Amino acid sequence: MNRAPRGTPAPAATPSRPSRPSGPSGPFDPAAPATTARPGTVLLGQGLTRAYHDRSVLHQVDLTVPHGQTVAILGPSGAGKSTLLRCLAGLEPLQEGTVAFQGALLSKAGSAPRPAGGRIGMVFQQFNLFPHLTAAQNVSLAPRKARGVRTAQADARARDLLARVGLAEHVDHYPYELSGGQQQRVAIARALAMDPELMLFDEPTSALDPEFTREVLAVMRDLADSGMTIVVVTHEMDFARRGADRVVFMADGRIVEDGPAEDVLTAPAKERTRRFLDQILSE
Repeated sequence: MNRAPRGTPAPAATPSRPSRPSGPSGPFDPAAPATTARPGTVLLGQGLTRAYHDRSVLHQVDLTVPHGQTVAILGPSGAGKSTLLRCLAGLEPLQEGTVAFQGALLSKAGSAPRPAGGRIGMVFQQFNLFPHLTAAQNVSLAPRKARGVRTAQADARARDLLARVGLAEHVDHYPYELSGGQQQRVAIARALAMDPELMLFDEPTSALDPEFTREVLAVMRDLADSGMTIVVVTHEMDFARRGADRVVFMADGRIVEDGPAEDVLTAPAKERTRRFLDQILSE
C-alpha cells in the first residue's frame, strides 16, 4: 500500500480492510451513535478531559487520526501523552469528551469505554509477556481465547508474525531467553495477531538499550510503510522525523502544536515547542 508523502495528511479513503464483528472479548457496536468523523478518519477524539484525584491531566484535547497516517506525540514528562493514548484506546474513562473509532462511539464522558474487540492494538513500555509461555504461545493466546481461532491456525499465524518482526528463530523461546528488544517485538507481534486497524505505541523503546531500540523502531517503520495507522508516544526524534507523517507536541495536558513532522521539528511555530526541541536535541 502506498503511503502519502511524509509531512502531508493522508488522503481521505475507505479503510482497506472491512470492519469485522468483535470477538467474545467484548462488543464493539459499529452501529452505535458516533461523533462526526471526516471520511477516512480512523480515530477522532474531541474535548478529551481526564483528571486523577482532582489533578487535571488532559484539558479539552482534540485529535484526529486519518487512515494510513503515522502520528508521533512528543512532549515533556507529565504532559499527558500516555494518558491521551490510554483514553484513545478506551482504557481510561473520560470526565469530558468523546472518542470515536471508525465512525462508531468508543468512549464518552460518564460511561465505561466500550472494548474495541482487538481492532485497536496497543504496545506499552513494559512487555508484559506471560513468562510461562513461549513467544509463539504469547502471540497466539488472544486469537484463540478471544476469537475462538483454532489452535493450529493461531499457531501458524503467530509464527508468521514473529518472522515478520525478525524472530523466526525464537518462536519457541521463553521470555527469559529473549533480550529486551526481542521481547518488545514479541509484544508487537502479539498486538498484530488480532488484526488491528490502528496501532498505539506508548514509548515502546523507553526501557531498551540503543541496539535494541533500533530493532524495535525498524519494525515500527515497516508497519508504517505497510500502511498501518499508527499513533506513537516517543522521545525518539529520528523516528519522529523519518517515520512519522505528523507530529503532535503536548505540554501541561494540552496540544500545543500539531502539523507535518518536518515543519514541527525544523521550524516549530510555538515557543514552547522550540524550547522542548532545543533541550532534547542538545542532550
